[in-house]
Amino acid sequence: MSLNVALYGKRGRRWAMTERGAGSLWRDRTTLRIGPSAVRWDGNVLVIDIEERGAVFPLNVRGQVRVTPMVFGQRRFRLDPGGRHVWEPLAPCSRVDVSFSDPALNWSGTGYLDANHGAESLEEGFADWQWSRAHLKDGSTAVMYEGKLADGTDFGMALKITPDGQAEVMEMPAPVVLPRTAWRLDRLTRADAGYTARVRDTWEDTPFYSRTALSTRLWGEDVLAVHESLNMRRFDTGAVQWMLPWRMPRKV
Repeated sequence: MSLNVALYGKRGRRWAMTERGAGSLWRDRTTLRIGPSAVRWDGNVLVIDIEERGAVFPLNVRGQVRVTPMVFGQRRFRLDPGGRHVWEPLAPCSRVDVSFSDPALNWSGTGYLDANHGAESLEEGFADWQWSRAHLKDGSTAVMYEGKLADGTDFGMALKITPDGQAEVMEMPAPVVLPRTAWRLDRLTRADAGYTARVRDTWEDTPFYSRTALSTRLWGEDVLAVHESLNMRRFDTGAVQWMLPWRMPRKV
């Protein structure tokens, strides 16, 4: 198990994701400890205490993130017909307060919290997926989730999660092919017909995964969106598996 921390920006760009064995894990009803870091509920606030070491550059990553849900999701969704993979938008709109001592940075803003869980590994279940979310002016959250299962079957949904947590199924906007990443990873998003989404920044660019900031238009509203592309066929190749320990070191 690991706690992944990714910080982007001029004041401090850090990445940490150390895999730890069972001897480094502990949990009770409200707290999960992963090595020196912990995730815990403090009343209605999810507190993430971070004490990690970065990779590839071994820089300290120390701080705290507080996630206060403003909206609680009311549904979970099967991503495959057999229900082996489940996605749950736990708190699609949240207040996020960030305070780090290393690197030194503080900010507050609007965030998102979800969870995926399943009965098999991601590479067994999926060939690829495209996901994005954006906050709307009325307090709703737009979420697009689509891709291919491992057997080649398409899946997809467009949701508008309202301020009371209800998920309204929407018509999927028109597809927009985004420029490939430096690793030649395909990226696809959605936007209102006739509108071309624009890449504002590519935060994460790896052989099998990208995380991107977009400007797009959804259901008549101009929005800023966070987007990810995942290619599990690439992930499962020998070359990528050989490279993973450089970004994901292991401590038993």
